[in-house]
Amino acid sequence: MTVFFIVLALLLLCVLLVVLIYNSLVVKRNAVDNAWSQIDVQLKRRHDLIPNLVRTVQGYAAHERQTLEAVLAARAAAAQPAGPERRAQAEATLSTAIGGVLAIAEAYPHLRASENFAALQEELATGENRIAYARQYYNDAVLAYNNALHTIPSNLVAGLTGHREREYFRTADPERGPVEVRF
Repeated sequence: MTVFFIVLALLLLCVLLVVLIYNSLVVKRNAVDNAWSQIDVQLKRRHDLIPNLVRTVQGYAAHERQTLEAVLAARAAAAQPAGPERRAQAEATLSTAIGGVLAIAEAYPHLRASENFAALQEELATGENRIAYARQYYNDAVLAYNNALHTIPSNLVAGLTGHREREYFRTADPERGPVEVRF
């Protein structure tokens, strides 16, 4: 009779352990999903600023139409839902296009002096910082989740319950290169 209770206690302990591990994996997976949502929120804020930036620049630099259209096209492409890798590539293209608009401003002193342009430029800079933080938070959440998937005993529970690795939000290759400084 004692052996029966010992086996039953061990079985209950194993079931409890599996439940705790499963719940831990669900919490980590939800943290990854939440972190991805935060990236989306920050990118949406940036996307919402772009039409205002383009309209402000158009007023001063009407003949720079091709650059402004490239920004709007990049914004539309970046707004399409995609996984972390594709989204990072689209956002890198958009960042390059925004850089082109900001470069236009250098040729137009009146534009640089505009309060609207200065406010939009400041909001973009603040937004870029928020996006960087959201990316870091997302990658940290992915790291914690993926680590849990590969450590014993949670890897056994993860395999049985269908939990799969998540992708990191990686910087596009052109952004990894050395920064060119010209004097």
